[in-house]
This record gives sequence, structure tokens and C-alpha cells, in this order.
Amino acid sequence: MLANIIVILIVAVILVFAVRESRKHFRGESACCGGSGRAEIPVKKLEGKKIGEKTLRISGMTCDHCVENVTKAINRIDGAAARVSLKKGEAVVSYDREISDAELKKAVEARGYKVEAIHS
Repeated sequence: MLANIIVILIVAVILVFAVRESRKHFRGESACCGGSGRAEIPVKKLEGKKIGEKTLRISGMTCDHCVENVTKAINRIDGAAARVSLKKGEAVVSYDREISDAELKKAVEARGYKVEAIHS
């Protein structure tokens, strides 16, 4: 009888920790996906004068590591600089030359995320 109570208490403690970590994960506060917590993402400067901005609605980002992945994917495009928000689920892309929506979508989706919409 005492052994059963001890086992139930151990399972309860494990369950409490699992639920807490899951909540942090879905709020984007955990270091999932191989991330190491809050990442310092370098800001890319455009080479030329900014001529426009596009906002991408992105699903599938759950943590700072995801934000870093999306930021790096967009910043690899010549003439594009991204600011990605996990809470808003979007990337604001500034550009100094014409960049097609298809090119932006391809870069993000190659990393495993889904571009839901692109607004100019």
C-alpha cells in the first residue's frame, strides 16, 4: 500500500514538471528545437536604400530557435533583412531590391515552417 502511494506521488511530480515545460514550449519560452534559450540574432543591414517592406504570416514557430532559423533563412536572400516575431507569428522583411513573394516563401518553407500569407 505504501509503495503504491510513493509511485503515485512520483508520477504526479513528473506530470507537473511535464505540464509546466509543455506550457513554456507552446508560449515560445523554452529552448526547444535544439535552441539554447533566448538567442542573440544579429540584425542585418541593407546594402542599399530600403524600397519596401513585406509582412509574412508564418505558422510552425514555437521558440527562439525557430525565430533564429526563419531570420537566417530570409537574411540569406540578397537585399532582404528580416525582423521575426514569435508572439505575432510573423516576419517583417525590408528590402532594397525587388524580391518575389515566391522567393521569400521558398526560403522560409525550406526550413520547415509554413507561410500563411504575405502582405506588402
